[in-house]
Amino acid sequence: MVTRAAPPSLRGFVRNYTAYDEWSADPLCRREVPSADVTLILSPDSELRVPERHVSFVAALHDSHALVEHPGRQHGIEVKLTPLGAHALFGLPMHELTNRVVELDDLPGLDLVSRLWDVDGWERRFGILDSAFAARLGDARPVSRELVWAWQRLRLSEGRAAIGALAGELGWSHRRLIARFREQIGLPPKMVGRVLRFDRVSRLLRETGAPSLAEVAFDCGYYDQAHLNRDFREFAGTTPGEYVASRLPEGGGVKSVQDGGAAGA
Repeated sequence: MVTRAAPPSLRGFVRNYTAYDEWSADPLCRREVPSADVTLILSPDSELRVPERHVSFVAALHDSHALVEHPGRQHGIEVKLTPLGAHALFGLPMHELTNRVVELDDLPGLDLVSRLWDVDGWERRFGILDSAFAARLGDARPVSRELVWAWQRLRLSEGRAAIGALAGELGWSHRRLIARFREQIGLPPKMVGRVLRFDRVSRLLRETGAPSLAEVAFDCGYYDQAHLNRDFREFAGTTPGEYVASRLPEGGGVKSVQDGGAAGA
């Protein structure tokens, strides 16, 4: 894997690019949990089951987990977009993409895959993405400054900012705040806050050697470990302990084994 941050001109819209080339002896199924990012996968030919078969696709915000399987080899580029970045790039109400995985060909205006694999080297491909996203964003409708502010407050607080306080500071009603979040983020603000808080938990569990669940719960703003366990079961479909035990080495994600040991979706 090779990861590079997006250039400063794209910050707030595009977080980073990760190029990957992966082999495994058998089909590999990962458990992908909700996060605050919209994921864009670009590949010339690697087929994934999500659970339908996809090659190049967009996965918008989700409020539940997904199982993603490849048959033993995959290669491509993963782009992490902010929800506001995805809204600007695709020009669609984000609630139309929520909890969905959509083929790139079914979305307007991003004909990228053939251009990327007409050149050699990840850095040259990253440069193509920089230029393509800058051009597309330059033509997009401006993002609401008020919503940018509210999103940043929620993200920087990792979901702890009070939704009522955000609406009050903006001078908006709760109904207006919810409607704008659904349009430009994809989920209502209360659920976005919960996903952001869970996102921090899942990252800590993936990155920490031997995490104390009680400490993680406290650090991430849960009432207690039981509260964390309930949210984890809802968002990840498993327990925190099972999640930690299924981690793949070297930041490779979290494996999911189904049906008595056979990987599947």
